[in-house]
Amino acid sequence: MSEHSAIEAKVLTVSDGVIAGTRVDASGGALVELLAANGFAVVEQCVVADGADEVAAELIRLAEGFSGLIVTTGGTGFAPRDQTPEGTRQVIEREAPGLAEAMRLVNPLGRLSRGIVGIRGQAIICNTPGSPKGCVEQLAAIIDVLPHALRLLADLPVAH
Repeated sequence: MSEHSAIEAKVLTVSDGVIAGTRVDASGGALVELLAANGFAVVEQCVVADGADEVAAELIRLAEGFSGLIVTTGGTGFAPRDQTPEGTRQVIEREAPGLAEAMRLVNPLGRLSRGIVGIRGQAIICNTPGSPKGCVEQLAAIIDVLPHALRLLADLPVAH
């Protein structure tokens, strides 16, 4: 990420149903639209099955050599296969609890999200819920501060 280029983003949908072809990935598309509308350059959109190990492996691949934002959608709730936060915890180096807390405050149902936000290398990984409305609301709650956070992470100049 250079000082003046668009911030790059990647979107990962975590869903057994999308992998099996029994569900349409409406949430991934909704996140891509929100990111593009806020000046992010979405450089990859992919899908992985539910499960901590599957999520962890895909996040490692997505973060390798990447400076930017990785947003996951799905797997943050209470169902047995909802293990996105556990997979994310396996790979992040530092958590960003203030961002996750802000995301949960946008809607009463946000309290049911177990999503976390953290850092791996120069990437910020952000878990959002699997519903199109929920993922957009939660990412929108923090999207204004993410460019500043990513510049700090990349050790680029920031306005004070």
